[in-house]
Amino acid sequence: MTLTLEDIARLAGTSRSTVSRVINGDVNVSVATRQRVKKVINELNFQPNLAARGLASGQTHILGLIVPMNVGSIFSDPFYPLLIQNISTTCTQRDYSIMLWLAAPEFERRTIHQVLYNGLIDGVIVSSMSLNDPIIQSLAESNLPFVAVGRNPNDDKTCYVDVDNFNGARAAVNHLYKLGRRRIATIAGPRDVIVGVDRLRGYQAALTENGLDYDPDLVVEGNFSDEGGYAAMQSLMPRKPDAVFATSDVMAVAAIRALQEAGYRVPEDVAVIGFDDISLASRSIPALTTVRQPIDMVGAGVVNMLIDMIEHPTSETHTMVLPTELIIRSSCGAELVKEKSL
Repeated sequence: MTLTLEDIARLAGTSRSTVSRVINGDVNVSVATRQRVKKVINELNFQPNLAARGLASGQTHILGLIVPMNVGSIFSDPFYPLLIQNISTTCTQRDYSIMLWLAAPEFERRTIHQVLYNGLIDGVIVSSMSLNDPIIQSLAESNLPFVAVGRNPNDDKTCYVDVDNFNGARAAVNHLYKLGRRRIATIAGPRDVIVGVDRLRGYQAALTENGLDYDPDLVVEGNFSDEGGYAAMQSLMPRKPDAVFATSDVMAVAAIRALQEAGYRVPEDVAVIGFDDISLASRSIPALTTVRQPIDMVGAGVVNMLIDMIEHPTSETHTMVLPTELIIRSSCGAELVKEKSL
């Protein structure tokens, strides 16, 4: 049997409108009445009709999360489950729910209007867009507040939370140079997403700062996957790099595996650095030096920014860029250099 507001009102000895006011947090209800209504609600595990509640209050306290990637890619890369987990945790802390929208990219783009105009969400978080993704245009036309994970260089009006991918990559390559490595290769990310672009730019900038020429033969694109990292490292080995900066930990660990299977020693023959600092990094053999990005702060940042936009509407563009940190472990060869200096 489905309970209604009328049922709760009858059992609590009050009116339907009073029950509705209690559910919506109206402070102009006496403490005794509020406690009586909440006691009935808790005992019966009553769940308000969110759609009806949204129509009445103008808000549903539900946020949409759109990840325009294939479902298999989302759950094979540890970054996305961590991001989703931190977004969900922050939503719970702020008394919001999250609706996760997963579909193949082309299907997602065709059906985006079902998400934007169904009246069930107050705002949208969108992650991992390509540089010219039409989803951003659809979001802008919907007039729903939205925040992107990652900046959009083609639209300076899009609100976003990002990490400093450029300087994170730059720090990784500078570290390899300081360790005496001179043929520094990179397994780059896709060049149609801003993460891939910014990390490649950081790699190039560090080479220039240290007087090294940019060699296109030492740049191989991966797709942030284990398979992509392994194949990219196989392509790089004939070019004799003495160090590799892989733009994700998943690709870095795969690169180490490819090197070891081919008889190379890591880090003695080839030093390796990744990017992310997921749990896989510290468990790899050797333990992976990597650029830590604060995934927890990204998740919290997009939720808090979006809720602020919903509850305090403004035309101002909100942006946040979070710092990265180089985490030094065994795979870069720092310990070898230290032993030589002794």
